[in-house]
Amino acid sequence: MSVSMNARNSAMVAAALLLLGAAPAAAASNGYPTAETVDYVLGCMAANGNTHESLQKCSCSIDFIAKRVPFEQYEKAETALGLQAGGGVGGRVGLFRDPPELKQAIEQLRQVQAEANLRCFE
Repeated sequence: MSVSMNARNSAMVAAALLLLGAAPAAAASNGYPTAETVDYVLGCMAANGNTHESLQKCSCSIDFIAKRVPFEQYEKAETALGLQAGGGVGGRVGLFRDPPELKQAIEQLRQVQAEANLRCFE
């Protein structure tokens, strides 16, 4: 990786952090902690090329999600999905897949993420 690419990526991350840190009222108003918002945007950017355009689209996406999914539901679904992806606790992934409440939270998040993708990435 060239020095200019490293500097560019560092500048993108710094810009994301500054943009997200500059709006604490927005983060507080939607109930999503700033760290969660930044984590989502950085992960989304990494999956989409770490460009300024991906910063804009990923910020749009988490804002869209935050308006439609309360943070408690988002956190529940993300935790369950993370445990499913990692094999669960001791391989007991069914504990995080089978309860109707978790299925509903995961389905709601996936549906809203799909809507966010249509709105923000098209």
